[in-house]
Amino acid sequence: MFSLDQRRLYLCVGMREDMDSFLPAVIEGGVDIVQLREKFQPFSQQRDTAILMSTICADLGVPFIVNDDPHLALEVKADGVHVGQDDLAVSVVRDLLGPDAIIGLSTHATNEFALALDTSANYLSAGPVSATPTKPGREGVGLDYAVHSTQRTDRPVYVTGGVTAANIGGYVRSGLRHFVVVRALTEAPDPLSAARALREALDQALSTVTI
Repeated sequence: MFSLDQRRLYLCVGMREDMDSFLPAVIEGGVDIVQLREKFQPFSQQRDTAILMSTICADLGVPFIVNDDPHLALEVKADGVHVGQDDLAVSVVRDLLGPDAIIGLSTHATNEFALALDTSANYLSAGPVSATPTKPGREGVGLDYAVHSTQRTDRPVYVTGGVTAANIGGYVRSGLRHFVVVRALTEAPDPLSAARALREALDQALSTVTI
């Protein structure tokens, strides 16, 4: 199993036609964990994209996660699954995928985070810190919730919601260490340069704090 402690830049991306060039570029730029997060396309199309992504990630030594669906993860030999509060329970996913799978769990409130600590999830997410189009209808939970959450566990807590090269340094100085990024890379005209800018800002901030 991959260790996630030092994997700090987590890309969530939906299906896209240029995945064969986009994904290697952002990994070269500094992304070190990847999730296929596709809520709308049929299983067969997701499978084809997931196979491509799984192969690229395996070749480049980066964990590949699929959203919601452990059966898809099994079929494409993904490293794990990320589930939300309304998806299959972590215990069910663990039974399906086994002890070595990476399982992540989303949280959006203090009580959800407390319950998540009693699961076998390898990592948790906290957010979105601020409202984001990738999670329509969900209000931002605020920075304090994310910071407090990271202080309650030794497991990685990936912060979601509007992470950019401009604000990631401030998040690090607030005590956060692991970040989910979506639009800053998926909407970038030059994904390689955008990923490098994010990674450089992250590494620079980390160099000034105690980890």
